[in-house]
Amino acid sequence: MKKINLLLLLFSVCIGHAIASTPIEDIYIRDPFILADKTSGNYYMYSSKSVTADDGSVRGGVSVYRSRDLKTWDGPFQVCEIPADNWITGNIWAPEVHEYKGKYYLFATVNSDIVWKGPKKDWPAYTYRGTQIFRADSPEGPFEAMNRMPATPIDEMALDGTLWVEDGVPYMIYCHEWVQVTDGTMKVVRLSDDLSEPVGAPIKLFNASAAKWSTGSDGGNYVTDGCYLYRTKNGKLLMIWSSFMNGEYAIGVAESATGKILGPWRQNDEPLFNRNGGHGMLFKDFDGGLHLVIHVPNSPAGMERARIFDIEDTGDGLRMKS
Repeated sequence: MKKINLLLLLFSVCIGHAIASTPIEDIYIRDPFILADKTSGNYYMYSSKSVTADDGSVRGGVSVYRSRDLKTWDGPFQVCEIPADNWITGNIWAPEVHEYKGKYYLFATVNSDIVWKGPKKDWPAYTYRGTQIFRADSPEGPFEAMNRMPATPIDEMALDGTLWVEDGVPYMIYCHEWVQVTDGTMKVVRLSDDLSEPVGAPIKLFNASAAKWSTGSDGGNYVTDGCYLYRTKNGKLLMIWSSFMNGEYAIGVAESATGKILGPWRQNDEPLFNRNGGHGMLFKDFDGGLHLVIHVPNSPAGMERARIFDIEDTGDGLRMKS
């Protein structure tokens, strides 16, 4: 009996080490996304994590960290692996998960090294990149591809798709990459009711240069990154998004003049955050508090960590709490 108890103790210790909690400040992550799942009472933070398949090939994937208090996190646990017959199978950027009609949907930017148009002088090549949608019954996956193609046009270098439902109709807002258009754009496309495919052509909402705080780069390009929508307590429709301000990553806020997804969108003159961090999203904790999560710093590579800030919804906009 003593031997059995000892074995059980050793097994428990091993399991405890396997899922040991990690402080959030020790987790490397870019483009963090936190889902507050009321069903399980857990917070889930999603991150890119490629996997090596049985045939030795490396394919893009997504992992998740799990927490009860937003401070320490268990994981990571693999929740998605791109299928071998997908349109492209490279690494994933900016995974985010939304609950919709009783299911969980993963929006993921899939990348490749496949060049479909050579670069102009001193410019990156056009490679296939787009947002694809995966579905699961649980926030812990497994997330499976709804089809093998992206929800963004295949001839657009598209990234950072996010979900918004307006008057019962689902839409995806996404960024059209500066590499292809120089002045990055924000676009919206309607999705089918089950989110399996786009409906109709995308519509441009605005260019990155529309915001005074978005100063561009020395190469003359303007970046659109990390869009996320939020409706204030007074009913105003806002979008937070990232670009560069005086050489550092920053987050700005746009407001729809009509309160509808098609806008027109008016840019706030001043950024919400401008200290070399960004790609943010907003979430409410289980007590109703509003938070912004971003990665900081944006460089050097490997130093990125998730930081959570308290946010005030003033009704007319958003304000960082001191």
